Amino acid sequence: MNNSINLRENLSGRLQMNMIHEICLLANDDNRIKEEIYILAMERDERIAYNALWILSHFDSVATQWLYQKQDEIIDHAINEGHVGKRRLLLSLLNQLPFHEDSLRTDFIDFCISKIPSAVEPYAIRALCMKLAYEQCKFYPELLMELNSCLDMLSQEPLSPALKSTRKNVMKKIMRKCPSLAKQL
Repeated sequence: MNNSINLRENLSGRLQMNMIHEICLLANDDNRIKEEIYILAMERDERIAYNALWILSHFDSVATQWLYQKQDEIIDHAINEGHVGKRRLLLSLLNQLPFHEDSLRTDFIDFCISKIPSAVEPYAIRALCMKLAYEQCKFYPELLMELNSCLDMLSQEPLSPALKSTRKNVMKKIMRKCPSLAKQL
């Protein structure tokens, strides 16, 4: 593969892992390629967008830093995305990005907290929303209290092993951050 890669054409078909790794390697040193992948990830064509998101999710930690500047746009797309697979990948990308107290978005906090107890959401989205909600709420005890209440309600529901584990891990983080909320798991 060379630098004159036709990303649209490559992303319109089925992606193999070796192609994903090749594209990621090219993108590591070239912000234009990162930008092109990102633009394709926000495209209307579901196959191309999904494949582009899949590539973005395979960026190494250095390349992922490039996405920091796109966090608000990714949040907008995650909130409004109807395709479950694309939403999961968008949330996975956001899970790799840091959240800062001065740039929190209440609409995204509300989105995450609303998805946690939703039985119609896939387990992966619910688990990612638990993690993302904590990363945003950790700055404020009153938000941690709300998140803790939401997670506590889940103790009455049958959960998958992965959701149980994520819930338990997030509740441990809440207890460490705000010991007054400590409840028996």
